[in-house]
Amino acid sequence: MRGRAAAAAGVAALALVVACVAAAWPADSALEPVEGGRPDGDERWAWLFLACAAGALAAYGAGLLALRGAAPRLAVVAALAVAIQLAPLGAPLLLSTDAWTYWDYGRIAAVHGGNPYADPPSAYAGDPAFPHVGAAWRDTTSVYGPAFTLATEPLALAAGTSPSAAAWLFKTLAAAAIVAAAGLAARLSRRPAFALAFVGWNPVLALHFGGGGHNDAWIALLVLAALALGAVGRRQLAGAAWAAAALVKWVPLLFLPLRALEARASGRRVGHLGFAVTATLLVGAATWRYGFDWIGAFASLARNANGETRFALPSRLSALGIPDGVATATLALAFVAAYVWLLREAWRGRARLGLAAALLLLAVPYLAPWYTAWTVPLAAAEDDRPAQWLGFALCAYLLPQTVPI
Repeated sequence: MRGRAAAAAGVAALALVVACVAAAWPADSALEPVEGGRPDGDERWAWLFLACAAGALAAYGAGLLALRGAAPRLAVVAALAVAIQLAPLGAPLLLSTDAWTYWDYGRIAAVHGGNPYADPPSAYAGDPAFPHVGAAWRDTTSVYGPAFTLATEPLALAAGTSPSAAAWLFKTLAAAAIVAAAGLAARLSRRPAFALAFVGWNPVLALHFGGGGHNDAWIALLVLAALALGAVGRRQLAGAAWAAAALVKWVPLLFLPLRALEARASGRRVGHLGFAVTATLLVGAATWRYGFDWIGAFASLARNANGETRFALPSRLSALGIPDGVATATLALAFVAAYVWLLREAWRGRARLGLAAALLLLAVPYLAPWYTAWTVPLAAAEDDRPAQWLGFALCAYLLPQTVPI
């Protein structure tokens, strides 16, 4: 009975995600970002979208609770996971212009022969991608790692001058990455059906990756691939996956000390050569293509991280009257203390990467709902219940953040 209840909850989550997709299509819907990223349309569609997304999250939670005490057919869980994650591919680009910004950075290099680490989109204001870049990014050079920027060049060429093609490409890659990460989480977990559902049935991931095309899905896939390869003894390939992940965004660097200490405690061998060769090849290609300007992406990313979003906990504390600097410093120190504890856990043989990512999200001043991809797949793969509860709570908390209401 619980297996059937879980499947019914998964079907309900799918139906409500499809309803979210439908709410994005009317001509007066505000869910597809418009020129400059400013929402423009009837708010009623946004409220309908939010209500359906909240219902999908509730159904997802109910399904997870049912799965705790059931052993459903893995094929059913997998089919629902694929359907939920791919359903938003039927929507226009949702809630964010980031995919169009990736497209523009790729065109700067591939079409104009420029350097996205030195030339902001405004340097090529006549490019067809420029009007679709978010207003906040038009005068900003790329904040992404060189592995991602190199990959955006052929993608930008494939998309040509079509914003719809560009959105579809990045959305498809992101959705496929989440589906693959869900499969890898199931392979790593002691409870594969639950892990697969924890990632694959998650409507927040579906709406922001199949819907929004964010590159954080690439990180989730590469980190889970590194863990899966390490688990079967392919340590050099695992090292290569770690290097690629860290050169998409810096976040995986947070996990490496924990994994190193866990390896030392367990006697597991690691792939230093694979990491070094991959990092050298990618850094060499980036330096040949962009000079040393790509190193400045770390500074740009740090500046971006220092900006506050309304849903970030430092911003919430500031709203209570605590000075901004004090709020940010307090949460940063709390994370440092938590990370020291996590290092101790890793020294004892357990690297809790999902929990580390979740705790980081509680401390950063710049927080977005697609950052939940840093923690949800890892929490599932590691069977870490506190990380899973925290990951679910973050999804619920961030659900309304980018909805234009």
